[in-house]
Amino acid sequence: MLITSSCPSPPRPGVRRLERTLYLYAGLEDFVLLYPVYALLFAGHGLDTAEISSLFALWSLTGLLAEVPSGVWADAVSRRLLIAVGPLLTAAGFALWVLFPSYGAYAAGFVLWGVGGSLRSGAMEALVHDELERLGAASRYGRVMGRAAAVSMAATAAATAAAAPAFARGGELLVGAGSVLSCLLCAAVGASLPEDRGPTRRDGGRRARRGAYTAALRAGLAEVRRSRRVRHALLLSVVVTSVWGALDEYVPLLAAATGVATATVPLLVLVVWVGVTLGSLLVGVGERFSGRTLGAAVAAGAAALAAGALSGGPGGFVLVGAGFLVFQLTDVLADARLQEAITGPSRATVTSLAGLGTGLTTLLVYGTYAGLSAHASHGAVFALLALPYLAVAVLFGRART
Repeated sequence: MLITSSCPSPPRPGVRRLERTLYLYAGLEDFVLLYPVYALLFAGHGLDTAEISSLFALWSLTGLLAEVPSGVWADAVSRRLLIAVGPLLTAAGFALWVLFPSYGAYAAGFVLWGVGGSLRSGAMEALVHDELERLGAASRYGRVMGRAAAVSMAATAAATAAAAPAFARGGELLVGAGSVLSCLLCAAVGASLPEDRGPTRRDGGRRARRGAYTAALRAGLAEVRRSRRVRHALLLSVVVTSVWGALDEYVPLLAAATGVATATVPLLVLVVWVGVTLGSLLVGVGERFSGRTLGAAVAAGAAALAAGALSGGPGGFVLVGAGFLVFQLTDVLADARLQEAITGPSRATVTSLAGLGTGLTTLLVYGTYAGLSAHASHGAVFALLALPYLAVAVLFGRART
């Protein structure tokens, strides 16, 4: 069943507090001055392309390995605890980069960053959904998470803009210190998130905690096995998220292939990210779509992406941005659909299983892109990888409203 919404009533004070805290957390989490320059820092300290690529691979692998265990931990112990600890680990990783610039420190930093990101993944979605449900506002979940995503994107853009003058004034030390400070503030905000889950599971010693961990894992796996609705929502979320999420990494290459000057490439990338941000903000509108209407929108988004990519010119990026708008909108709605389908106590575990599936599928898309790019242009590869969204469109079109 797709999520629908009637005329919204003013949110209760508890809902407003949750939303404000979430948006502040999302902004601080992605206001990281190191984002646009860390690869350059690595190269400046003597790492070659192969070594930098190996760090990215280590980062991805760490995130995959920690995804499900962290989700189970969140269900067994405390989601708020993991949400607060995650940025602390990331801050420690960034500090290592700046204080001890070397391959070993960079590798350790990426491991800490990968674990920190996994601690938040699953736990945040579960906490927000359950708190909204407790406050009688579960129907707001999609809109709230969409706005949080928009805040994250705005923070990333602001950090990118601030990184150049900060680096010019204080070098990597100032950029690193600013990133660590943002993570520390993010952790403090995370610790202030509300969490009311009834009786605590943290009492009883180490054996009891192991039992709670095992019980949470079993409950999550059992729900996926038992509920066809959960399985379908999980698989749909994986497909929707992973394909366009992987294509995003290749947007600069698609822009460069149009023949524009290198200085113009970021502007074309910005056009796409404006589309993504609008998609996050339009979730409230998307929630009112019928299944057939949403399916038609996804099909139109796939067609726009393919046409824009195949156009070969900078003007086509308006269509690419329109396609990404639809995919981001659908991404948030698919997550909301998954959260609505989950009824058991292991919400973070099930959400982390979706995260694991997304990570693995994203790696598959990367490999597919690499293989196709040896025989076709970037535009043609984008168009081919838009095809899975036609299947997504059919699935949404068959759903009952």
